Order: sequence, then structure tokens, then C-alpha cells
Amino acid sequence: MSDTPAALTEALLAAATRAGAEAADAIAVTARSVSVDVLDGTLEHAESAEGTEIGLRVLIGRRQACVASSDTRAATMAEMAERAVAMARLAPEDPGAGLADPGQLAQDRDAGPLDLFDTAVAPAPAELEDIAREAEVAARAVPGVSMVQSASAGHTTRDIWLAATNGFSGGYARTSHGRSVVAITGSGTGMERDHYGEVRTHLSDLPGAEEIGRIAGERTAERAGARKPPTGAFPVLYDERVSAGLIGHLVAAINGTALARGASWLRDALGESVLPAGLDLVEDPTRLRVSGSRPFDGEGLPTARREIVSGGVLKGLVLDLATARKLGMASTGNAMRGTSGPPSPGTGNLALTQGDRSRADLLADMGTGLLVTSLIGSSINATTGDYSRGASGFWVENGQIAYPVNECTIAGNLRDMLAGIVPANDAKAYKSHVVPSLLVEGLTIAGA
Repeated sequence: MSDTPAALTEALLAAATRAGAEAADAIAVTARSVSVDVLDGTLEHAESAEGTEIGLRVLIGRRQACVASSDTRAATMAEMAERAVAMARLAPEDPGAGLADPGQLAQDRDAGPLDLFDTAVAPAPAELEDIAREAEVAARAVPGVSMVQSASAGHTTRDIWLAATNGFSGGYARTSHGRSVVAITGSGTGMERDHYGEVRTHLSDLPGAEEIGRIAGERTAERAGARKPPTGAFPVLYDERVSAGLIGHLVAAINGTALARGASWLRDALGESVLPAGLDLVEDPTRLRVSGSRPFDGEGLPTARREIVSGGVLKGLVLDLATARKLGMASTGNAMRGTSGPPSPGTGNLALTQGDRSRADLLADMGTGLLVTSLIGSSINATTGDYSRGASGFWVENGQIAYPVNECTIAGNLRDMLAGIVPANDAKAYKSHVVPSLLVEGLTIAGA
């Protein structure tokens, strides 16, 4: 038997049918990766990994069970199928469980036009070591950098195939190349760190090692002497580095899983204003050479560009088949699928309308407040939208960066925060989440 992902999924489906499954879907993922870490100019860690993971979901009526393995032998797949069927017979009924109807399936399953696979020869381990070393040298050369914690380079190739007893069978390959540096300034209890890294689908799109290291070093040096900001109510500017996380909280609140449970601060908000009137939030899984693109979702449904928010008004949700059925709606083609569990809703590429002013312009507008460049921890009340996160960045006075800050907390309510955001014009078009810096008024800052 061939061990290609396509052949493995067909073998899993055949095994499930023999074991008594009424319906089933299967996924196979083959991944190959190479990564190199350098420290103090010396190779610290090198890893080359290759493996295949397979997953099977079987259904008996509205009862389902999932099993996964990294063993692709025929005997193992037969055992997986028998075990999954036995588990499904004992599972509670799930009113949302079930495969897509054949008429719902994507007809165009070719990922070629999305250009997700880099045909160029990937760097060998020795080349990756040279790249990481060059990035480390560039970071060390920045005045104020006391040490480099890590410098890394690597690449990954993934082959994915999905098949189901409803007639769907499709797959694609994608590549990724990455470089990153983490640097430190200061010493002892006064140490501060920062980083810079990039990941691209195609190697030719990736910034050079010197640029990666230099930016990491510059970001780190700017954090020297960080201290706590004052406590009070101030405007907060989320830098482009972290602003996508703020939009991510909105997307999480319209995820079908949260909505079906009634645990969302945006339940029953469809058709209501959730962003300022001039802003759109667009999901587009058809963008070229971007990590969040895909020709079909995790249940074989077609993907397409759509407006989740239009003119500030919530127009769409994030649903897979199961959550759509529970809500009495149609899937939005947002099923995500791993090997060890059933599909669940999620998003890939998102883009928020940009403003017409720069980040510097928004800093000038805010006068006194906090520029956030890093967020840690999270305390989000899924039902009320109450928000609290640890943050670091820079204190702003008279519209100018005054000094770096750390060890502070910012708090507010997401519904109020998102309703008044002001976007800058600095979003990076090559990212999966194209979100500019965002100014939010009146958050509570707990600092010194």
C-alpha cells in the first residue's frame, strides 16, 4: 500500500467501513522540518524531523468518536477503526455531528493558484546555521544589547489530505520558512528582552538575516531602563505587533463553539454595531502566498472571501457544520481539523480596514498614555467581555515616547473598547492577520 497522505486516508475510510461505521472522515498529515539554533556564535541545537500523523472520525447516527496515530501500518489502522466504532456506539448523541451533504462540498480543490508551496530548494542545515549566526551577529552589534538569548532559522513542509465517505477527497502542500532572534539588554534584575522574527511561505519573501537581527537588537535596546507607568485611566495604543490580538477577541466571541454554549459577550449581536462605522473586517482564505489560505475547509466545504464586519456592523459568524446545525444556521466554511479531534470553527486570514494616519499621528493624538508592544497573560470574561492583560511597551507624554515601561496591567470591556478603536495605516500586507496599530481610549492602567 502506498503511504501517501491520500492513500492513507482512503485506507482509513475502508477500515472504518469494514468495522461498521455508518460514515467517516479521515485526515493524514506528513511534515518535514529542519531547525537550527545558534548561541554565542556556536551551534546550540539542530533538529531534523519527519513524520506522519493520521486521524479518523467515525459516526454511528449522531454519535461520533475520533482516534489518531503516528503508526500507519494496515493492522494499526484496522485497530483504530474498530476502537473508534466501539467508542462511537457508547458516545452520547451530538445533534450537530455529521458529514457535509455531497452537494455542499467544494468542487475546486486545487491549491495551486494560492501558491502555498515553495518549489525552491530549501536551505541545508549548514546554511541555516550561517543564517542564524549572521542574525545573532547583527543583533549583538546594536549598542545597548548585552547578549543574545537565541538566534534561529528553519523551514517546514506539510502535506495534508482529507477524505470522507460522502465522496470528498482533496489535499495540498504548504511550506514555511522562518528566522528569529531574541536579545537582552541590561543585567541582573534590570534585564529586559525583546525579539523580532518573520515567517513566510516562500523563502524569497523572507527578510535577510542581518535585518532580522538588527531589528531585534534595536527593539531590545529601546527597552533599557524600563519601569512601571503611572496608574489611572489613559488612552492605549496597541502597536501593530500586538493589535491583531485585540481583533482576535472579537473573532473568538463570534465563534460557533462559544455561541452554541451561550458563553459569548457577542451572543445575539448579529446585525449590531461592534466596530466604528467606517471599519470592515474581512476574512479571505484565497490570498496568495499567505499561511492562512486554503482551498477548502476542514470538512471539505469551499472557502471564499467574506465580510465578517461591514461598516462596523456584525454581518457574519465563524461556524463549522456542527455549530451551524446547533444554531439553526449554515456553515461559513470555517471548519478547522487536526488529527486527534473532530472539526471545530476557526479563522485564517483576516484584514481590518486601515486608517489614513500613521502610528506617530495617533501617538500625537493620544498625548499622554501607553504604547503597548507586548502582552502577557490573559483574563477575559467570555460572557461579559471584561478584559485584563499584563503589558509592556512605552509611556507617551506630549505625543512622544518618553520611556520604556513594564509590569503593568491594562483593563477595560471589549465591547466598549472595540466600539471606539481608531486604526493607523501601518498594517503589514504580507501577514495572515492584516491589522494596523489601534488606539483605544479610556482604559485603566495599573502601574506604579
